[in-house]
Amino acid sequence: MAEPRQSEVGNRLLRALDASDFARLAPHLLPVDLPLGLELIAPNAPIETCVFPECGFVSVATGHGQQHVEIGLVGREGLVGAAPVLLADAVTPQSHMVQMAGSGFAIAAQALAAAAAERASLRATLLAYVHTQVLQLGETVYAHAALNLESRLARWLLMCLDRIEGDELALTHEFLSMMLGVQRAGVTLALQSLEGSGLIRNRRKRVLIRDRRGLEALTHGSYGAPEAAYARLIAQPLTPRPAASR
Repeated sequence: MAEPRQSEVGNRLLRALDASDFARLAPHLLPVDLPLGLELIAPNAPIETCVFPECGFVSVATGHGQQHVEIGLVGREGLVGAAPVLLADAVTPQSHMVQMAGSGFAIAAQALAAAAAERASLRATLLAYVHTQVLQLGETVYAHAALNLESRLARWLLMCLDRIEGDELALTHEFLSMMLGVQRAGVTLALQSLEGSGLIRNRRKRVLIRDRRGLEALTHGSYGAPEAAYARLIAQPLTPRPAASR
């Protein structure tokens, strides 16, 4: 199987690597499909594989028993399993599950750790990404503690939007309720509120973003810091999308 070319990959973290660092990883990168609902990393199970998503995104959730709350998202900007593998932990209590189907490149955790140990520049770039994940987690904690449901929903919609092409998200109420740690009825009311304000259009299992700037204002600063850090430390920000006219 031919090795991927750095200029052709869709994962922003891979594209941001020094060419020699990418060349060190390329022989170990295997294309994989990421179907909806696939659990890439199970809680407290040995981490054998990491994934650089090309499209779609993965939900990072924590919880106990039947109660789970999403604490992060990983998409084309990142690497699933980055923190535990790079920090020499064989397991994590968090679940990593595909919440929007896509594809990516898988790499054996052992191969990734060996390459990072061998090349300081590669390790530095990957740890810079881990830093942005920590920032994302901090903003999630703040949002859950200080913001109302509409503001938290606006933040998650923006984060999901950053990880897809276009301005329409395929999201179920079940997924949104898990993300936000609330009942489906609360999600329905929050979506209706955002739609009534002209920020989104809510369709069956789909949400069309109509006013990105309006959603950003509604987050009260809880969206943007991790994204700015990523642009500063790793790669240029994505080209802003025009507001939807539909």
